Amino acid sequence: MASIDASTSGAGGIITTADNTGTLQLKSGGTTIATINSTGLSMASGKLLASTGPTFRASKDSTQSISTSTWTKIQFNIEDWDTNSNYDNATNYRFTPTVAGYYQVDLSVEFNNVSGSYIAAIYKNGSAYMFSPFYAGSTIGSTPSVHGLIYMNGSTDYIEGYAYTTTASQSLYNGAATWFNASLARSA
Repeated sequence: MASIDASTSGAGGIITTADNTGTLQLKSGGTTIATINSTGLSMASGKLLASTGPTFRASKDSTQSISTSTWTKIQFNIEDWDTNSNYDNATNYRFTPTVAGYYQVDLSVEFNNVSGSYIAAIYKNGSAYMFSPFYAGSTIGSTPSVHGLIYMNGSTDYIEGYAYTTTASQSLYNGAATWFNASLARSA
């Protein structure tokens, strides 16, 4: 194993080591603080960089009926991507990340009717957590959206997308304006 000492005083610097397996280790005072290899970056502290954390984006492949004055879970059944297999696109339509941290979450839903009022909501652990403003329909359709940071514990916390309308006979479009995504912004 080759070793390069980048310290200036010899006591508190960073030492990098690499061997023929392709693994790079960063050490401080003889203690490994980070390892980089073909599977990614791991930190001895357990902290992850946001760029290595879970992220997903889901959409729909068909329209979905929405009942009047009833919160309805949106069935995002298409995974556009799911880097850590944390999104369930077949049964619960929820994201349950396995890394604790603060997630940027975004939800957009497009309703088919042009009249009435509409809301999009992100639910955390089965309860409404954040809402879009009440959106009044127009002649070009209705597309409420909600965005924000949500802390997730990395084990039991989950999020889901919901929609609400005051107008009967509604459905959500499955087009480019209906989607749900989250990405780790900062580890806990």
